[in-house]
Amino acid sequence: MMEYTTDALDYLQQQLAAAAAAEGTAGIPPIDAWVFFIVLGILILLAAGLIFLFYRMGYNNRKSTAETQIGSAEQEATRILNSALAVAEQKKKEAILEAKDDIHRQRQEADRELRERRAEVQRQERRIDQREETLDKRSTNLEKKEDALQDKHKHADTIIEEAEQLKRSQFDLLERISGLTQEQAKQQLLQELEHELDHEKAVRIMDFEQRTRDESDSMAKEIIATAIQRCAADHSAETTVSVVTLPSDEMKGRIIGREGRNIRTLETITGVDLIIDDTPEAITVSCFDPVRREIARRTLEKLIVDGRIHPARVEELYDKCKREVEATIKQTGEHALIEAGVNNVHGEIVKLLGKLRYRTSYGQNVLNHSLEVSYIAGLMAAEIGADVKLAKRAGLLHDIGKALDHEQEGSHVELGVEFARKYKENEHVVHAIQAHHGDVEARSIIACLVQAADAVSAARPGARRENLQNYIKRLEKLEELTQSFAGVDTSFAMQAGREVRIMVKPDQISDDQMVLLARDIAQKIEKDMEYPGQIKVHLIRESRASEIAK
Repeated sequence: MMEYTTDALDYLQQQLAAAAAAEGTAGIPPIDAWVFFIVLGILILLAAGLIFLFYRMGYNNRKSTAETQIGSAEQEATRILNSALAVAEQKKKEAILEAKDDIHRQRQEADRELRERRAEVQRQERRIDQREETLDKRSTNLEKKEDALQDKHKHADTIIEEAEQLKRSQFDLLERISGLTQEQAKQQLLQELEHELDHEKAVRIMDFEQRTRDESDSMAKEIIATAIQRCAADHSAETTVSVVTLPSDEMKGRIIGREGRNIRTLETITGVDLIIDDTPEAITVSCFDPVRREIARRTLEKLIVDGRIHPARVEELYDKCKREVEATIKQTGEHALIEAGVNNVHGEIVKLLGKLRYRTSYGQNVLNHSLEVSYIAGLMAAEIGADVKLAKRAGLLHDIGKALDHEQEGSHVELGVEFARKYKENEHVVHAIQAHHGDVEARSIIACLVQAADAVSAARPGARRENLQNYIKRLEKLEELTQSFAGVDTSFAMQAGREVRIMVKPDQISDDQMVLLARDIAQKIEKDMEYPGQIKVHLIRESRASEIAK
């Protein structure tokens, strides 16, 4: 359409140009402008009409083409829809068939389950019927048994009544035979029960004591044995006399002097007794104070070496020997502190320690004993985790009072406590000194260790000597104490007083009572006697029967 419009415009322009040329040549006047515009407007309208016409024709053409295409699309859509409907119908039929098959299968399964449940119900019904029959039978049997039980109860009541009558008659017969009433028989039974309880109590006491003793003995022996094995202290037994050797028997007369003036001066100054007897070439120096005896012994030896024996020389050498012994005492005390590993000790206490070198107890040197107690207490403290230094200090000073008991009134324990407190010793050490012989109860582990170490040192074989008289008295007292108990026949002290064997009367002491009696005797010995170490108490009960065959 646009192509046709362009051709019309070209044609119109050609015609206007030709007209203009004709008018110019012919001399005709130009057309008015408005005529030109009218013609131009008409041409434009014609062009617009042509354009609209062509547009309408194209629109109709496109519309018809579109309608044709739409018709084809509708036909295709109809075909697709029909095909989809056919497929859907086919699938619907297939689904219906599958559903029918599924319904048929489920119905068959439901029928099978229903049949099985009916069969199970029938079986349960049969079981219930059988149980009901069984219960009916049991009920019948129970009724029969109840009837029989009632009969038995009646029969049992009859038998019990007869038994009661028989029991009463038997009781009457027993009372007539035994001569005891029921109350008396009850008392006898109670006594037998009491004896049984005594037996059980004794057995339990034995078990508990044995278990406790085994555990405590094992631990104590292990600690003490370890301490003793590691301790290598020497024992030195001493007496209360010293013997001075003379070059010849003529020296005895010189020592005695004219009218005995030399020996009197010597005994007066030194405070000892000089025993001049028939013993060849020897003089015995006797004194209970070991320090004075040592000074006298040294003085006498120096006089013999010097040869000038007269009262003035005796006094001179006595003063010299006294200073030497005091120096020796101080050195000995310092050496003992070094050996024990104890420091910061007051000088007076050091001197007392040195004096213990010349002090004996049951023939045992007290300084060596104190050092041994110090070693053992320290070793045991190390075993149990206590203060080793404090234990060794307390062990070394526990018998410090024995250096004073010749000079002051009171026991060595009281003097030691007083002296230690005077010079500001540790309170634990003071308490250990006070408690090492059991005068007061031990309240600290240090006191217990010193007490045990002192007993171990004193009870070791060969550590102490006893004179025959004291030994015999101790054995007699031990036997007398054990025979003071009721039921004891005889007793024998054995093993140097470390063991006592007691024969009891079998008609008065039973086997169960022996345990209690042994415990009572041991407690009595602990309370009333003083002895080193421990004493074992053995009880023996023996029954004998004899007959003569003819």
